[in-house]
Amino acid sequence: MQNNVLTVTQLNYAVRHTLETEFSYIWLVGEISNFSQPVSGHWYLTLKDEQAQVRCAMFRMKNQRVNFQPRNGMQVLVRANVSLYEPRGDYQVLIETMQLAGDGLLQQQFEQLKMKLAAEGLFAQEHKKPLPNYVKTVGIITSSSGAALQDILNILGRRDPTLQVVIYPTMVQGKEATADIVQMIKLANLREECDVLIVGRGGGSLEDLWCFNEESVAWAIYHSDIPIISAVGHETDVTIADFVADIRAPTPSAAAELVSRDQQERKRQLQHYQDRVNLAFDRLWSDNLRKFAYLRSRLMAQHPKKQIQLRQQQLLGFQHRIVQTIRMRLFQQQQTLKQFVQRVYLQHPQKQLERQQQQLNLLHKQLVQNMEQRFLAKQQTFKNVAQRLKHNPLPHSIRQQQHQWGKLEQRLIFAIRRKATLSEQHFQQLCVKLEGLSPLRVLARGYSVTQNQQGIALISTQHINVGDILHTRLEQGSIVSEVLSIEE
Repeated sequence: MQNNVLTVTQLNYAVRHTLETEFSYIWLVGEISNFSQPVSGHWYLTLKDEQAQVRCAMFRMKNQRVNFQPRNGMQVLVRANVSLYEPRGDYQVLIETMQLAGDGLLQQQFEQLKMKLAAEGLFAQEHKKPLPNYVKTVGIITSSSGAALQDILNILGRRDPTLQVVIYPTMVQGKEATADIVQMIKLANLREECDVLIVGRGGGSLEDLWCFNEESVAWAIYHSDIPIISAVGHETDVTIADFVADIRAPTPSAAAELVSRDQQERKRQLQHYQDRVNLAFDRLWSDNLRKFAYLRSRLMAQHPKKQIQLRQQQLLGFQHRIVQTIRMRLFQQQQTLKQFVQRVYLQHPQKQLERQQQQLNLLHKQLVQNMEQRFLAKQQTFKNVAQRLKHNPLPHSIRQQQHQWGKLEQRLIFAIRRKATLSEQHFQQLCVKLEGLSPLRVLARGYSVTQNQQGIALISTQHINVGDILHTRLEQGSIVSEVLSIEE
């Protein structure tokens, strides 16, 4: 039992939560009493009927949307939720919207029917039928004595007098009007004499227009094979017929303008179309002339004789290009061959031996000349000394000097001969070494040297491509070959 004991706060909270959950957004109708509006802007009132009453509140942010001033004794329809004021435990109703009871009930019925028909697909755009491009006969379903009919007829007569009009007189107000409107829509579809139907009337209150909010009228419009324009009331009036109809016109006069064509406007359109046709014809004529000239030029250009001449010129051009290319390639090959021959000639061992032999002969000649010059100089010196010694009283000293000079001369000759012999032996040794290193000795043993077009000796297949020209040097002669395949 102790677990079921609640505090007052807990009880009021639980009751408020239950009320707000179970009675969320209800519709309530009743008479206003005890209405008050304090400085906070909120409304406090009591709604009652013959047997009960309930306290209500409507906060300032909600009551600002109400378009009338509530008074005691006024019958209203409210949309509210049920709650509990926890500090005092007072049960109350919080009002969301408020309407006068008569219009409010009708508006509620309107919204409910609107939601129902929308869910059933009566308002879907894919069910709408387009108006004919040219309307010959228009049917009018409205009161024969109403101002709406006269407005429609006046506009049709002024804008398009040739338009035929069929009037289906019907009641447009009251309980009997609903069946009357449905019957006339079915009759018009049965007779099949109209291209379009205008269903409507002039303005009025929601209750006056209620026959156009009936479900049977909505279904009759939906099942009509003839396109229907709904033209009920003024521009601000909206009915279920407006949503179901193929087109909604804000007023009956606007519906008449939709189905009729202004004669002056049609004349202007015809003149405009004629101008466009003339312009299109001129443009087509000019285009055809240009096309004819173009085709004629193409025909002349594609004449067999012209084609043969063109092909001959192209053939001569190709022949000239081929000859030039062959000459250019031949010249390039000749230049490459000359460069290769020149390089081989310059790098030939025999040529190197000849150059070294020339250098050695030049050195030997220079050495002999130097020796002869020194010998002549010494001989001249000796003669001078001998001439001087003839007059010298010291003959013995002269003979000694002559004897010593003879020795020195013999030593000099011996040194010169020895130096020449050593140089000749060194030269022979260099020739033997050069002969041993000569590529010709390698070629004589059966080897060969292969070079590419740039004269570079080949040692691998990495830089060789199929189609390259190779030059192979043998001991006697050379071979020019083309690469057909490469094997790693």
